[in-house]
Amino acid sequence: MPKPTCEESLAQIYLFLDGELDDDTRTSIELHLEHCSPCVAAFGLEMELRALVSRCCREPVPQELRDRIAAALHEMGRSGSSEDVG
Repeated sequence: MPKPTCEESLAQIYLFLDGELDDDTRTSIELHLEHCSPCVAAFGLEMELRALVSRCCREPVPQELRDRIAAALHEMGRSGSSEDVG
């Protein structure tokens, strides 16, 4: 697999960070990152942002909201509709 460009690597940043890339693509991006400090900085920034959001957004979802979402999904499944519910 050819070495990805910066643009190609950054376009897959979220898939990479989420571990959703196939092994070959992940390895190609890792090799690119070994030699590209601007991409390392961009990936590092995204990792820090995710960590910050994760730390700050740990509020539990209220049960009432969970129930409303479950009911809306159930209704969508019954009607077979993909329209907005709400």
